[in-house]
Amino acid sequence: MSNKPISDLRRRMIEDMTVRSFGEKTQNGYLRHVETLAAFLGRSPDTATGDDIRQFQLHQVEHGAQPSTLNSQASGLRFFFTITLGRPDLTHQLVRTNYPCKLPRILSPDEVLRLLEAAPGPGFKYKAALSIVYGAGLRVGEIVMLRVSDIDSERMLIRVEMGKGRKDRHAMLSQLLLELLRAWWRQCRSRGWLFPGRDPLLPISTRQLNRVCHLAAEAAGLGSWVTPHTLRHSFATHLLENNTDVRVIQVLLGHAKLDTTARYAHVATNVLRTVTSPLDRLKLPKDGP
Repeated sequence: MSNKPISDLRRRMIEDMTVRSFGEKTQNGYLRHVETLAAFLGRSPDTATGDDIRQFQLHQVEHGAQPSTLNSQASGLRFFFTITLGRPDLTHQLVRTNYPCKLPRILSPDEVLRLLEAAPGPGFKYKAALSIVYGAGLRVGEIVMLRVSDIDSERMLIRVEMGKGRKDRHAMLSQLLLELLRAWWRQCRSRGWLFPGRDPLLPISTRQLNRVCHLAAEAAGLGSWVTPHTLRHSFATHLLENNTDVRVIQVLLGHAKLDTTARYAHVATNVLRTVTSPLDRLKLPKDGP
């Protein structure tokens, strides 16, 4: 750990974020954005003017910053100026960038099966972990933090503690997934983490699970674009294609907004094919128009 003293300004911002229960990832991101602004200015960020902020964003764009980065910076700096400095007037200069959201790519059920069967061994560890993504729709960060006690076989639920947005929720637990998790537990006999790392006191890392997914995708002859999140997208899309209410899927995925879940309707091709076109409801002459 660095022995470099923390400035009063940085400490105040950390305290402001802590009071609001911001997660560690969010806090680190916001602090990094303020540091980037300070490096651009060459002086303390609390001396920034409206024109400084405008020049900073222009500099970021000219040096290839992506829209997602620009929007993240805008959020972090807006918090810094509004809450920590009490200068909401400066936020008028912060611009958010609108950009097209790409539709998620998904796997077919047969491709999912090939991927899961190609999960590296020995044992069921990685097959079970990847099966949770597709079988319950959990995020990678949520899976690595699962404990054995989070598997509720009586109510057939998986307890997810402090998921995205620092919210607890329950995910579905299918019978097949339960049997696979039991097979894995009989091998590991863990009393703590469901998927312990090399050090049994610590869980496996998200990086490790991502790497395993890429290895499985390669072994299964699938594209390099396949990630654990692809399985989560596939989980939601396949549920929708099987006529599961989109509001139920929203709860299962832990989405705060229904709009986020609704995008899966754009890739649920089975659903799209069953929709009757308004043209088909017209009584056109048999020989056509």
